[in-house]
Amino acid sequence: MASGANVTLGALLLTEYERLKDEQRSRIAFRDNLVYAMLASAAAVLGAALRSGFEAGFLLLLPPVAILLGWTYLINDQKISAMGQYIRGTLAPRLAAAAGAGDEVFGWETAHRGDARRVWRKRMQLAADLIAFVLTPSAAILTFLLSGHLNAMLVVVAVLEAAATAVLGVQIVLYADLAS
Repeated sequence: MASGANVTLGALLLTEYERLKDEQRSRIAFRDNLVYAMLASAAAVLGAALRSGFEAGFLLLLPPVAILLGWTYLINDQKISAMGQYIRGTLAPRLAAAAGAGDEVFGWETAHRGDARRVWRKRMQLAADLIAFVLTPSAAILTFLLSGHLNAMLVVVAVLEAAATAVLGVQIVLYADLAS
């Protein structure tokens, strides 16, 4: 924009919307790739355990990775949702008022949330998130504990990992946007 040009509130709000959508798209791509990173990590840890003649201690490498990836996934998902809420609840009404439109702008921001199957899809996504970031490391911990190859230090590590995994699971459930 040229120096000294008049900048309208509507133009500023549209620019804010564009920047938010750019960040939202970027975060969605990053978040979705974290699921693939989790799958690759689980395969790598399982492969290492199997190559070692099934040294069960290798399985304890998975929970810290799952917790790190899961927490990063959760934070990005929360920011994506927060941006959507801000666009729907604050930015769209301000832009509609500035434009004198009286009606809602950015209709897709609310229309896609009105789908009758949205809550079901969100529940399935919650289940997938819990499987990827909570059930998978929990299975690794349980398999280690049932392997019979225990020592006190690794049992302490397993218990701490189980507690951290449980905390992540609770946070994933608490942040799940299941409202219609």
